[in-house]
Amino acid sequence: MPKIFSTTRFIFEVILLKTLKGERKLPSHRHISVEDADFIFENSPLTVVANRNEAEIELAGLSVGPFEEGKEYEVRFWVAQELQRAGIVRFREEDTLDVVKLHKTHWKERVQPSNKVSPLPEEFYPKLRRYLVYLESASSNNSERTRDYEKSLRTSRDVVNCRVKKIVSLASSPPLAAQRLQSLTPEERTLYHRLHGIISEWRRKILEGGGGEK
Repeated sequence: MPKIFSTTRFIFEVILLKTLKGERKLPSHRHISVEDADFIFENSPLTVVANRNEAEIELAGLSVGPFEEGKEYEVRFWVAQELQRAGIVRFREEDTLDVVKLHKTHWKERVQPSNKVSPLPEEFYPKLRRYLVYLESASSNNSERTRDYEKSLRTSRDVVNCRVKKIVSLASSPPLAAQRLQSLTPEERTLYHRLHGIISEWRRKILEGGGGEK
């Protein structure tokens, strides 16, 4: 049986087991950082398709498989990633980000009014980071891949900058109802709450003329 799980992944699995046992708590939905979102994404269930028959694989308190070629299986993302690297499974097209989906998101952001924030595809930012890492890695000594990476990076920056501008505008306004915040991703909601707090406190101090705490 091939060894496909790295020491880093083993440590990550131990952290997860501690979370499940209550030794580490997941963050509240109100304050999810980029790192928190990554942690949640890495441990979210993902459906994969087996490329070949493979026996059951044991690791750190859990087992995956056995796998039968052509069948679908649900595993955590980080497990799926290692299985994919070993050639045992493949991701479904609907679960991955590619250049077409990225440009579709970019186009949607550009045509939206400046005061409107449209929902992003589910788990967009974790998928975006991994997509860019993949392109950057594949661009080594490959000029065509390098162009793809640079173009996707520019497009990604445009999307992020557009979203940040809208979030800053929202954070400068009166508090939004929870329903309106649903158009933001968990990471964006954290940014919104932090900016809104900073701007509100700054505005209060300016308008009340107080330099000290009250």
